[in-house]
Amino acid sequence: MAISLQQSTAQGMFGMTSSSGSDDQLISYGFFLAGHNSAYRIEYNDLFLDPNAGISPNIRAVFPRYSPGFSLGFLGMYRVHDQVQLLLTPKVGFYEYKTEVHYFPEDPGSVNVPGGDEELIPGEINTLMSEATIVEIPLLFKYRSQRFNNTRMYFLGGASYQFRTKTQDEANLEPLVTTGQDYAIELGMGFELYFKYFKFAPEIRFSHGLNNLYQRENTIPELQDVISSVKRKTITVYLNFQ
Repeated sequence: MAISLQQSTAQGMFGMTSSSGSDDQLISYGFFLAGHNSAYRIEYNDLFLDPNAGISPNIRAVFPRYSPGFSLGFLGMYRVHDQVQLLLTPKVGFYEYKTEVHYFPEDPGSVNVPGGDEELIPGEINTLMSEATIVEIPLLFKYRSQRFNNTRMYFLGGASYQFRTKTQDEANLEPLVTTGQDYAIELGMGFELYFKYFKFAPEIRFSHGLNNLYQRENTIPELQDVISSVKRKTITVYLNFQ
């Protein structure tokens, strides 16, 4: 009876225990697929916020918008302890960045709306698009809970070096120009689910770029003095297979 109970506990919720042995290996490997939502973090120039400066008087505001994309890559894991790993996870990501530029209406005024209220006439909205293929090399510290049946929870954090594959000359043709290299801080959490021959680990991770990527001199003239800083931010859902 005791042996039967022990075997049942080891099998866990899926009725099978992983036999890949990756938890005991000093170095192990895997791959992942991921989907993300990404956007710029934009800061205004102080002169644009000064109504007496007269900087781009036709522009009312600039709003970055989240846009979906996907990425794929490989996992390299170094076992420090049963609950501690170092991860190197190089990947290629396909990104699209949308930025809305809102203009004041050429003929300011208001219109009546149902209920007797008045609403300002909206101005024109111009959406700027930028596509980028980015190679990312994150180095992460991963802390895992103790294994319970066939599951573990984990947290991870670290830094990532990123570079864009298109040349700067190609990027200079875009309306909102950014440089190609960046460093980012990454934080996330997930679950490891053990199957017979592999582990599956869904994960969510947040990435915040550190570099100011904005290149004023090549951005379209009407925006040059509106923006002072452009940084990347991304929310990514990973499907890891180990």
